Amino acid sequence: MSGHSKWATTKHKKAAIDAKRGKLFAKLIKNIEVAARTGGGDPAANPTLFDAIQKAKKSSVPNENIERAVKRGSGAEGGGADYQTIMYEGYGPGGVAVLVEALTDNRNRASSDVRLAFSRHGGSLADPGSVSYLFSRKGVIQVPAADGVDEDAILDAVLDAGAEEVNTSEDGFEIVTAPEDLVTARKALQAAGIDYDSAETSFVPSVEVELDLDGVKKILRLIDALEDSDDVQNVYANFDAPDEVLAAAEED
Repeated sequence: MSGHSKWATTKHKKAAIDAKRGKLFAKLIKNIEVAARTGGGDPAANPTLFDAIQKAKKSSVPNENIERAVKRGSGAEGGGADYQTIMYEGYGPGGVAVLVEALTDNRNRASSDVRLAFSRHGGSLADPGSVSYLFSRKGVIQVPAADGVDEDAILDAVLDAGAEEVNTSEDGFEIVTAPEDLVTARKALQAAGIDYDSAETSFVPSVEVELDLDGVKKILRLIDALEDSDDVQNVYANFDAPDEVLAAAEED
């Protein structure tokens, strides 16, 4: 899920909880398999695969699971599925725009899961194009807080490598780039010796809807229901809220 800036912090914390439930592991493995099928099984020659593996390792996915996913995707080992990417658009409670990115080998199952989640949680599916124009495809790099890493160090590393903005939170930094500059910015961080949690393309909202506590709780319930589907990889929503509201929603 994504609302970026302040919401990115909550998103990152939630990812750790998802990992404990095991949901995130399966989705990260699927990303690796698709990246290997699309661009080959050598991470050094396939930046998308490199970043998918990095994210999986940061989320404690076992190395043997990662290696098997690469082999399945590259064709070195049988058993890989024919996954397709499908984007769904809709509206959540409070008029929040929602983009749902699914990666599935069963379109009917994925569509049914997404439709049911929207209908049960105060939302509705929308026609293609009615929501996506509110988002821009961007590269997003998450850098955890660490000793010796401050905003100046981040800016020195990525300013000439395509970074468009750097957002700061108590948990670290979020670097936003054009999609084509993602790998360059990631390599600039590595060259500067700065560790990062994830580097991936994402949908960043150009306009955000600010919600109160009740509104945040409602949209979170919808996002949780959507992410509960094994076919749903990412959910993006154009909402934000004051720090204290996000903190209260987190506690619930």
